Amino acid sequence: MRLRALLETDALGLRLLGGEDELDRSVRGVMTTDLRDPSRYLTGGELVLTGLAWRRDAADSEPFVRILTAAGVAGLAAGEAELGDIPGDLIEACERHRMPLFAVHETVAFAMITEHVVRQVSGERAGDLAAVVDRHRRLMTSGPAGGGPEVVLDLLGSDLDLHAWVLSPTGRQIAGAGAPLPGPVGAALAGHHLAATRTDRRAPYRTTVDGVTYSLFPIRNTGRGAAPAAGDVRESVLSDWLLAVEADASDWPAARLDLLQGVTQLIAVERDRRDAARTVRRRLAQEILELVQAGAAPAEIAARLRVAAPVLLPGLGTAPHWQVVVARVEWTAEGVAGGPVAQALLEEILVDPAVTGPDSADRIAVAHTGDEAIALVPLPAVSVPPSDGTDTADTDADGGAAAAGKDDAALHADALLTAVREPLSAGLADDGRLTLGVSAAVHSAEGLRGALEEARHARRVAAARPGRVCAAGHHELASHVLLLPFVPDDVRRAFTARLLDPLRDYDRRHRAELIPTLEAFLDCDGSWTRCAARLHLHVNTLRYRVGRIEQLTGRDLSRLEDKLDFFLALRMS
Repeated sequence: MRLRALLETDALGLRLLGGEDELDRSVRGVMTTDLRDPSRYLTGGELVLTGLAWRRDAADSEPFVRILTAAGVAGLAAGEAELGDIPGDLIEACERHRMPLFAVHETVAFAMITEHVVRQVSGERAGDLAAVVDRHRRLMTSGPAGGGPEVVLDLLGSDLDLHAWVLSPTGRQIAGAGAPLPGPVGAALAGHHLAATRTDRRAPYRTTVDGVTYSLFPIRNTGRGAAPAAGDVRESVLSDWLLAVEADASDWPAARLDLLQGVTQLIAVERDRRDAARTVRRRLAQEILELVQAGAAPAEIAARLRVAAPVLLPGLGTAPHWQVVVARVEWTAEGVAGGPVAQALLEEILVDPAVTGPDSADRIAVAHTGDEAIALVPLPAVSVPPSDGTDTADTDADGGAAAAGKDDAALHADALLTAVREPLSAGLADDGRLTLGVSAAVHSAEGLRGALEEARHARRVAAARPGRVCAAGHHELASHVLLLPFVPDDVRRAFTARLLDPLRDYDRRHRAELIPTLEAFLDCDGSWTRCAARLHLHVNTLRYRVGRIEQLTGRDLSRLEDKLDFFLALRMS
């Protein structure tokens, strides 16, 4: 429709204040805003409705109109309810920039204008998604009437009878309309999405889970003001949200697919807000990390921790315990940045999978340096009832109860990856790895440097294991497993070959089972009876096999040293 048509509609009661020569401009949508700079939410061709709440003095009009002009806005309609008459400085600014300006009488609701424009623009498509997106674009702004992804998803359900969910790259539900998506289904959909993205398939991706067909749409902000696109898909695939729609989009017309891409653009705005909200927490983590690595005095680190505690745990009365989590994403290809990917992944992994919503990570502060991401995670102080029955905060005076409470709240390496291993493995494909290490909890600045080193050592232990997604915790550092990742590869190969190759050769030539027998014998702590029962052998047969092992290797399995060598060789092979 043309701007001129708005003046010809008496019900709207619009009054033209300037720009008569520009009334043949086309209107492609409506946006209501009172932001001082709404440029990031404009795509061009809109009629902008404003209540003038952004205007504090006459100097504000010029930059506001200049921003609208640069964004390609069709026209501006200002309400008279806030200030009465439209200020002269706004009229003059619109004249300078050839921006058509309308006055909206205080008795006319912006919703009435919005509905009218939407009906005219949408025409026969009024019941389709274009009408939904255009009519409710204003709900996605950050003003008082704003909304989030749930608003758009509710409209998809009410206007188009489409059930849809916004999911994180691990399958955690960010938003949804109606019944929540079951966790395993979300994880499976995220895995399908990541796998399809890695193979450069064209979106939307069609998949079936538990007999239900879904279409998956990537959520990326490609509009004005968006961050530059990643040069390599691996730099963004593990951090992008996705829109899962319970429908088969393969037979949809191109127009509807384009319209649904518009929905993903609106949701991408919410994603950008979430990332902006994490800036403070990321900066806190970076400052503390730099102090710790530089060997700063504990008092200086403690001061920064006191600043971080209320930001990460609002309302907390006492200093919490802290844990450090270190993650690393490594790609086979050179030149692919792993640090930012690891940072985004760690922020997602540390969110409780049962928690929904885009702002559920407010306890997490993650920094990254090089290919490594480091998270500083506070654990709420544990309340321990003293002997007199009154409640006091845990100060570690009651060692047993406090330690037990702290352990209950602490992060555990294996549990962190349980729900995310499948989708992340799909995203890492055959050329990426994620390894993660978790420290023990510490309660003071003095312990933070040790916790960082502990988490890094644990991550190296995880890196020595097979698999695309691996984790290790601080409790594993007290065993022999700690030593294995630091043995040079050539030493490992030579050591295992010297002990195990004679047995493998014998097994291959004689179809024997000396290697399985050795593993079982060590697992049974050298017990002849238990080992024979496990292998379903007569004890004499077992003695013959062990004797053959000793003969081929020159070792004595009754000696602790030789048992330990065999044990380590099997672990390193």
